[in-house]
Amino acid sequence: MEQAFLDAVKAGNEDEVRRLVQGSPALAGAKDGNGVSAILLAAYHGKREVAAALVEVGAQDGFYPVGLAAFFGHLDAVRALLAAGADVHAMARNPFKVRPVHAAAASRNLDILRAVLEAGGDPNVPQQQGFVPLHEAASSGNRATAELLVKHGANPRLANEAGKTSIDLATEKGHPDLAVWLAG
Repeated sequence: MEQAFLDAVKAGNEDEVRRLVQGSPALAGAKDGNGVSAILLAAYHGKREVAAALVEVGAQDGFYPVGLAAFFGHLDAVRALLAAGADVHAMARNPFKVRPVHAAAASRNLDILRAVLEAGGDPNVPQQQGFVPLHEAASSGNRATAELLVKHGANPRLANEAGKTSIDLATEKGHPDLAVWLAG
């Protein structure tokens, strides 16, 4: 039944999602094989109505609003949340351990990343498996994001739990120019 529920979430079938949760409330806490909550799965697939329905029934995903707003590219929401006192250091209450700075780096939106960094986001804070925001930029070859992170103190020589630095990741993912710049 859990797979049928997750399929309904991804498909945006709000009526089916509501019916399944009414029959088995524990489904509201279901996660896919990667540990992604039903709410976040709905958001990833652009199914806002389903995400809203899941919130109504009490589903949670462990991510804080400022991180979600950053990841999904909502600059005005990020600014408003930070101005209202949102914790720029809040770590997700799930195994991902994502903070707003990780979400902002993953969004590839420089304005959002700048807002989070200027609010005090730590460019060297690790998330799951020891990944720091610069690891994301290096892996994807995003030099502009890497430059902004380094400008705010990101250390290219920090290693993740597998012992890989941003320089290593840039090299492995086919971004040798970025690796040379990071090593500089």
